[in-house]
Amino acid sequence: MDIATIIGLVSASTLVIIAMGDPSAFMDFQSAVVVIGGTTAATLIANPLPDLIGLVGVYLKSIKTSGGSPSELIEKIVGFAETARREGILALEAAVEDADDAFLSGGIRLAVDGTEPDLIMDILETELRFVEERHKAGQEMIARAASTAPAFGMIGTLIGLVIMLKNMDDPAAIGPGMAIALLTTLYGSILANIFLDPIAAKLKTYSGQEILAKQMIIEGIMSIQSGDNPRIVEHKLSVFLSPSMRP
Repeated sequence: MDIATIIGLVSASTLVIIAMGDPSAFMDFQSAVVVIGGTTAATLIANPLPDLIGLVGVYLKSIKTSGGSPSELIEKIVGFAETARREGILALEAAVEDADDAFLSGGIRLAVDGTEPDLIMDILETELRFVEERHKAGQEMIARAASTAPAFGMIGTLIGLVIMLKNMDDPAAIGPGMAIALLTTLYGSILANIFLDPIAAKLKTYSGQEILAKQMIIEGIMSIQSGDNPRIVEHKLSVFLSPSMRP
């Protein structure tokens, strides 16, 4: 669980509500429909329906994280190297049964099965490339929605101005038109700058961390298969990290 994302969302929302003073004065159904409905509709136009449905899970990944730290991953791979050095690489088949990382387990099993090193590298790098592509697709969907929300805020503003100008002779109609004109811009900015754009940035950060971890796994598996000393394996993996993060 990423507590930073939750704290950030709650803090930003709270600050906006405090600045409003009376939040009920800023509630307008038409404005919300234009911004939220318009942003959702535009995102649906730009992406297939299954991708849009899966976007909920992608969004939640910014809050619910998985996997341990890089130093823990190094310790795990070095442990596999020690087992392979002591008992032979076939002993790793039992060692990876309890591993919670499918990428690591799959790579180790390829090595245990005696797959050629070049083929292992090709399989793992292909999987890594497509993982990165899937991550990038989810990030781009949210980033695109973030750029769309303010645009629909502006559309709502223009709608509100038109309503207001067409009813200048009716003072009672000026207020609702002005509310739509101002609140849609506000809603679009809030949606984009609190709930969408920062989430896309967080997902990009997490994607980079996951890709780094998988690159470390590939390096570790290739080193284990070549029979490197566990200390050499540890050194090869440690260079992926800054000195302060190394085990």
